[in-house]
Amino acid sequence: MHKRVLIRAAGALLALQFMAVPVFAAGSDTTNTDQTVTKCKKGEVWDKKKKKCVAPQEGMLDDDSIYDAGHALAMAGRYDEAIAVLSLAANKQDPRILNYLGYSHRHSGRVTVGLGYYEEALRIDPNYTLVREYLGEAHLQIGDLAGAQQQLAEIEKRTGKGSREYGMLAEQIDHFMRS
Repeated sequence: MHKRVLIRAAGALLALQFMAVPVFAAGSDTTNTDQTVTKCKKGEVWDKKKKKCVAPQEGMLDDDSIYDAGHALAMAGRYDEAIAVLSLAANKQDPRILNYLGYSHRHSGRVTVGLGYYEEALRIDPNYTLVREYLGEAHLQIGDLAGAQQQLAEIEKRTGKGSREYGMLAEQIDHFMRS
């Protein structure tokens, strides 16, 4: 019996890896984020002010630019680069930055590290439902269905069942339960 549970959990984790869907946060500037991914070589980010690719250094870019670049790199699957860029943020308590640090670590296989970033982001902004969606997905990755369902209930409480975050996490939970 125990073997079957482990095999199902492993299968669900494998399936989740292939189901990752890029989600763009509301209000993100995709024009500039696309620049980092499409025009800049590895280790560089798009500087909105200079309108060119630059090697990021602490204090050189504003946190919005760091977020845009880190978000774009994470969505492009360039997780280690995203972590390096996001770590340059002056405001280490920006929930957006913490969210994509969590996302990048989780997708790099460091789920426990990702969980810590998600929890910190929620401590700062408990209503940040995108974090709750990603946190729910992380719970599914480690086989914690109850933890994912708890995040789904929190999203429903804040935005109802019609939100994108609710729909995405509900779909992931449904798939997890069927596999």
